Amino acid sequence: MGPLRWGIASAGKISHDFANAVNTLPATDHQLVAVAARKLEDAQKFAQQHAIGTAHAGYEALAKNPNVDAVYIGSVNNAHYEIGLLMLDHGKHLLCEKPLCMNEAQARRLMQRAADRKRFLMEAIWSRFFPHYRAVRERIERGELGEVREVEVHFGFQLADVDRLRLKSLGGGTTLDLGVYTIQVCLWAFGGVAPTKIVASGVTNEEGVDMEVTAELHFPGGGIGRMKTSALKELKNTATITGTKGSMTLHSFWCPLTLTDLDGTVREDTLPTARLPFNFHNSCGLRYEADEVGRCIRAGKLQSETVSHADSALIARIEDEIRKQVGVTFPEDTQFAP
Repeated sequence: MGPLRWGIASAGKISHDFANAVNTLPATDHQLVAVAARKLEDAQKFAQQHAIGTAHAGYEALAKNPNVDAVYIGSVNNAHYEIGLLMLDHGKHLLCEKPLCMNEAQARRLMQRAADRKRFLMEAIWSRFFPHYRAVRERIERGELGEVREVEVHFGFQLADVDRLRLKSLGGGTTLDLGVYTIQVCLWAFGGVAPTKIVASGVTNEEGVDMEVTAELHFPGGGIGRMKTSALKELKNTATITGTKGSMTLHSFWCPLTLTDLDGTVREDTLPTARLPFNFHNSCGLRYEADEVGRCIRAGKLQSETVSHADSALIARIEDEIRKQVGVTFPEDTQFAP
C-alpha cells in the first residue's frame, strides 16, 4: 500500500491545523489529496495553502472522489453525523473530530454504518496518542500509581463569544466541546470502565447551551473523576491522576508536552516544526492520531484500540447524561425517539 490519501471535509481552523500537522509526516505514509468546503473559494484557498491538488465545492464531490482513501471531518459538531454517513456510503475511512456525533444514538448509528461498510472509523481524541498519555497508561498498568482513586481535571477558556461554542444551531456548549476531553481523560485513567453514577450541574446561556459544567463521575470501587468545564473563564487546564501510591499531572492535559511524574520529576516533550503557524495549542500533535489511522488501516483494522467504538459510545452516553442534568437539549436528541 502506498501513502494513505487524505481528503479534508471543511476548511476551518481545526482542519487547517490537521492538514499542517499531517504535512510533518513522511510523504511516503500520508498525502493530502483533496479538500471540500461549502464554498468553492474556501476550499481553493485551503488547497493552495496546504499544497492540496483538488478543491471541491460541497462534501458529495469529496465523497465521490476515487483518489481519496480516508476523510478527516473538521466541520461543526452537528454536521458530523450526516457528513460521516455520506463518506462511509462512498467507501471512505473516517477520522471524525470530537464529539463524534451530537449524542449516543447518532454515534451508535454512525459506528454501525462503518461496520456495515467495513470501513475504519475513529473519533479524533488526539490526546490519547501523545507520548505522555501512553506513559500514564503504562504506569497505571504496571501498578506504579497503585489503585487509581481520583482524577481531577479542569478545562476552561474565555470562549463565550465563539459561535461554535455559544450557539445551539451549531451544536455548541462546553460538554460537547470541552467535556469530551475531561470525560475521556477520566475514562483513560480508570481503564475505560463505565461510571456507575454521574452528578452534574451547570450554567446555560440565553441559547440554552452550557457555558460551565461541574460534574463527578463515580466509578466501580469508589474512584471519582471530578471535572469542570468553562467557556466563561480560563481554568488551570491540568489533569491530575491520583492513586494509592502517588499522583501524576498532565499539563495542558488535552495536548500535553509536560508531565509531572510520580517522583515529582517534570518531563518535557517536543513536537516538530510545521511549515505554517497553527491556530490552536500544540496542534502539531494531531500528527499522532493521523499516524494511528494509517497504521490501523494498513493492518486491516476497522477501529483503534486506543479510541475504540466502545470508548466513543461511552463518552457520548456520559455527555448525554451530563447535558440532561444541566438541562441542555438539541433537536438531534429527538431524532431517533422510540
